[in-house]
Amino acid sequence: MSVVPQKPAVAPFVGGTRWIVCALLFAAIALSYIDRQVLSVLEPTLARDYHWTPVGYSNIVFYFQLAYGIGYIAFGRIVDKIGARAGYAIAVTLWTIGHMAHALVTTTVGFSLVRIPLGLGEAGAFPASLAAIAEWFPTKERTLAIGLFNAGTNIGAILAPLIVPYVMLAFGWRMAFILTGFLTIIWLVVWLWFYRRPQQHRGVTPAELAHIESDRVEDTHAPTPWLQLLARRETWAYMAGRFLIDPIWWTFLFWLPDFFDSRYHLNLKAYGPPLVVIYVLADLGSIAGGWGSSTLLGRGLSLNVSRKTAMLLCALVVVPVAFAAGASNIWLAVALLGLACAGHQGFSANLYALPSDLFPRWAAGSVVGLGGAAGAAGGMLIAKFNGWILQATNKDYAPIFAVAACAYLVALGVVHLLTPRYAKVEA
Repeated sequence: MSVVPQKPAVAPFVGGTRWIVCALLFAAIALSYIDRQVLSVLEPTLARDYHWTPVGYSNIVFYFQLAYGIGYIAFGRIVDKIGARAGYAIAVTLWTIGHMAHALVTTTVGFSLVRIPLGLGEAGAFPASLAAIAEWFPTKERTLAIGLFNAGTNIGAILAPLIVPYVMLAFGWRMAFILTGFLTIIWLVVWLWFYRRPQQHRGVTPAELAHIESDRVEDTHAPTPWLQLLARRETWAYMAGRFLIDPIWWTFLFWLPDFFDSRYHLNLKAYGPPLVVIYVLADLGSIAGGWGSSTLLGRGLSLNVSRKTAMLLCALVVVPVAFAAGASNIWLAVALLGLACAGHQGFSANLYALPSDLFPRWAAGSVVGLGGAAGAAGGMLIAKFNGWILQATNKDYAPIFAVAACAYLVALGVVHLLTPRYAKVEA
């Protein structure tokens, strides 16, 4: 008698409210990147009109990074204390005020000043988003959810060069800051209306709540003091990773329009399509990086192997960007830069999971804050480095892209050295 093979059981649908939360986080990250990208899209035009130098523009980037680092530390602690809903609302309010204030200034000093509240507020986006993911998703779905909302960075970077040139040509450059600021205000209203913790949300079914809490241990702990966190190798692994890779992403965000303008002499509207292609590839990389480690986990591999294997593959994808500055045509440069951005986003989706993977909920937000501060410190250094190199070499980007090519392999090596077992931190 033959045995009929059984089809594998399909997991029952438990509810989708958590994915609506993820979509809201995706939209917020996209809006934050639109807001921070408006200036970089306008930079070639503003630099010519108001006589900015590469060092002057690097100072604007520097002060944004300084504020961003301070804000990351502050919002990591704020989110731990008051939660994702209120923490995100404060962050969005602050960054929207700073963003719309850009319309009031013209000098590099003026732009440096208004970038400070923008940086402080936008720093709250990732701590609040990661806290919301920790509240709404079990471990096995967490990197996929992080990869999905983190893809909003690329959507924002895609939309900015498509929207901003036309708004500027139709209404002037100041209106580009005002109109994009209104979009963020609309998101804030929706967030305050919809977001609650899973246990308090009317849209969550009992089955979905059980799924969300399937691997959760309840706690009543107060936030962990920073000195205790800084005594942990795991904290330094996350901080070192962010210090090494965040500056590369900031370089792509803030300097690619200038690269295309100086290397290939593109005008305001013409460099939109290359940037769109680059950030579409980055979007795919973000999702693939989160999906990759989640898939390896689902196949029974350890958290250590899954996360680090995904990061290694992403780091290797970035290496060819070393040749982008000498590319013979713009689309070869776009391909190399797009692969690098995809590698960054896949790598970061896994690195961003480290605090919630290894630390209890009451400490994860503070670790995220420390890591963000370390990344911002690296961003401050790379801003000065970029400005000095470009001014000294008449805008030769080869040294900058060479640094980018190596950064991710170095970051993975440091993370592995500090967390060889990638195990949960004991209380």
